[in-house]
Amino acid sequence: MSEITPARALARQVLETEAAAIRGLLPHLDEHFDQAVELIRARSGRVVCTGMGKSGLVLKKVAATLASTGTPAFFLHPAEAIHGDLGMIMEGDTALAASYSGTTEELLRLVEVLERMKVPLIVLTGNSASPLARAADLHLPVPIDREACPLNLAPTASSTATLAMGDALAMALLDARGFTTEDFARLHPGGRLGKRLLKVRELMHHGEGVPRVERTTPMRDAIYQMSAKKLGITAVTDGEGHLLGCISDGDLRRLLEKNEGILGATAGECMRANPLTIPGEELAPAALNLMEEKRITSLFVCDAENRLQGIVHLHDLWGLELF
Repeated sequence: MSEITPARALARQVLETEAAAIRGLLPHLDEHFDQAVELIRARSGRVVCTGMGKSGLVLKKVAATLASTGTPAFFLHPAEAIHGDLGMIMEGDTALAASYSGTTEELLRLVEVLERMKVPLIVLTGNSASPLARAADLHLPVPIDREACPLNLAPTASSTATLAMGDALAMALLDARGFTTEDFARLHPGGRLGKRLLKVRELMHHGEGVPRVERTTPMRDAIYQMSAKKLGITAVTDGEGHLLGCISDGDLRRLLEKNEGILGATAGECMRANPLTIPGEELAPAALNLMEEKRITSLFVCDAENRLQGIVHLHDLWGLELF
């Protein structure tokens, strides 16, 4: 093992200090945290997140996390607020402010206005006796023993603690609102996260795009169906749409090797029974995993009664870059 360099030794100290800062928040979780969750839930508006400097940057992230997990929120710069941006605040909103010292002048000026507007205020500070904490409807303490900065000056552990408490509040609200995977997918349609939350029914070929024949269909017509739909397979269904079996390009080659006379047979006589299926409510990665595990290129999508609803092809999933 290589010798630990001064840079790595300091990095280890920073990480240990910030980890300790987060663990130190646990004894401070009390009924005020529950009340903050209930206050935000009970209000009809958004969470107005605000802070100056590093605290402001942290609150921007907290606002984004809240908004992406079912709690409408936005960031309001306190200095800009008292110079015209107060019009962004609506009836029913709740303010969430952060200042480790609790003495930030711009926030204190904003608090006076929020009080006149009857906007309830939740505050994150490291000083319970500060003016900002005293002005708050609810104070969530985020004290630390020291900053991770070697000079004990730059906001580091205090920023981490504030962010962690903001995340805790957002996740508690997510749970309280019953926010689901489906809700997350609805709010994250783009990017890799959104793609991983797509459901099979959103990707499958359906209607006329699904290759299907009935048991009595001549093989010549079944082969035409496979060729026309360009998926290398066709489903075999009964008159009510239940999936009975399938015929793939591979099945066709193996059948021809054994008996060239199969062109005169029916799809029911040549089909492979009980093909793999997947429910339409399954997520796309589950379909991809199953296809790669079984080394197949298509999955039929069926309902609980095994009625054919669609088909999803490996190429439909590869292009999504799910992993």
